[in-house]
Amino acid sequence: MTGMDEPSLSTWRSPEPARGVALVLHGGAEHGVAVVRPWRLAYLRMVPLARDLAGAGRAEGLHVALLRNRVRGWNEPGLDAVQDARWALGRIAEEHPGQPIVLVGHSMGGRVALRVADDPAVRGVCALAPWTPKAEPVRAVSGKAVLIVHGTNDRITPPAASRAFGERALPGASRLARFEVADEGHAMLRRSAVWSRLVRSFVLETLGLAPPDDLLRAVWSKPPGERLRIPV
Repeated sequence: MTGMDEPSLSTWRSPEPARGVALVLHGGAEHGVAVVRPWRLAYLRMVPLARDLAGAGRAEGLHVALLRNRVRGWNEPGLDAVQDARWALGRIAEEHPGQPIVLVGHSMGGRVALRVADDPAVRGVCALAPWTPKAEPVRAVSGKAVLIVHGTNDRITPPAASRAFGERALPGASRLARFEVADEGHAMLRRSAVWSRLVRSFVLETLGLAPPDDLLRAVWSKPPGERLRIPV
């Protein structure tokens, strides 16, 4: 690993025996070696989402971990953010051996989640406004459940790119759906309750801790080809 700092995990533990883990991944930039401090906005944006998820799954044995990367960038070819996520998956495997994991990532963190979904413990990926360039591989999500959520007014990561990713990933995923949040930008601030609801429902359902809410249940009943542009 490179960088001036070490990655770290903040955790919210259920008082019940662990039945599953959600790993939350924050955004960043294509390039950057600045250390990710706890007050960096991309990291702080994920704290309330992680807390909300932990509260929703507290009685069901859900443990939540929020990763803070060493440095800000994705950083080809070293892929610092991917390295950090794999480090976090290793730590979770040590603490909760055999427990299933769902990844939740925003922006660059969404791209990271889609890359490291090939870890055997990962059951699904919730990618929020993910950064998915044209050539982004889809092999890692083969056999996994995938939920993509994107704001229609996102000017940072193009919604059309995540739709194209979903089209390519759909045949190999165990199931995949993509929601379009109307009048929402990249920061997930204007309609934060919608984002949180989708994350909660997907994570708990994918880990087998709760049935899906009405919104997701209706989507899974649609033919696969109709799941890529669900308005919400």
